[in-house]
Amino acid sequence: MARGMHSLSLASACVAGLLTALPLAANTPAFFNGKDLTQWETAGKAEWRVEDGVIVGGQDGDPKRSGILISKGDYKDFDLRLEYKIDEHGKYNSGIYFRRARTKRLGPPYQLNLGRGLAGEYVGLHLKEWLDKGDEKDEIRKPRQWNKVRLLVVGNRIRAWLNDQPIVDFTDPKPRPDLQEAGSIAFQTYGAEGHAGWVKFRHLTLIDFSTKKTKP
Repeated sequence: MARGMHSLSLASACVAGLLTALPLAANTPAFFNGKDLTQWETAGKAEWRVEDGVIVGGQDGDPKRSGILISKGDYKDFDLRLEYKIDEHGKYNSGIYFRRARTKRLGPPYQLNLGRGLAGEYVGLHLKEWLDKGDEKDEIRKPRQWNKVRLLVVGNRIRAWLNDQPIVDFTDPKPRPDLQEAGSIAFQTYGAEGHAGWVKFRHLTLIDFSTKKTKP
């Protein structure tokens, strides 16, 4: 079950290797209730389900299937933390889309890609191209094990950590108008190289800064 969905969390910011403590802020329990996908909607043909508090997505044996799991809520500035585990095969990968506009989409959303650096699918930040290749040498990610991810998005600045190590710190100098607004968060999965893969997410917590006076 997702930890701390109804408890207080400590929001912190990591700048140049230092942690700056922020006031306690409540999680957003509507993001994932740890039981089912009632706060989510799907697009595409991939299969999504919840098993013992873990979100499981995949192709259900058909590599031609692909799809995304989309939050019903919209978020602009937020602190998302989770753990993920992914199938280990070629270019098969997953990812976290964010600030994904529901209407008037002018292009792809930001994505924290979750793949294998050795296959050219880094755990890093992508838009139309790589904005930050993050764990480019695939030295931080643990294959076929649970990996901790933190994604901190405030204004035009996007930061990410993998297994508590900073991998992304990117400030978009000129974001598209739709990327400056709140949008959905979505998980993606698709078959690659004729392989039907899977991805799992657990321990999801999210702090929505839209109503907070203090931001990291």
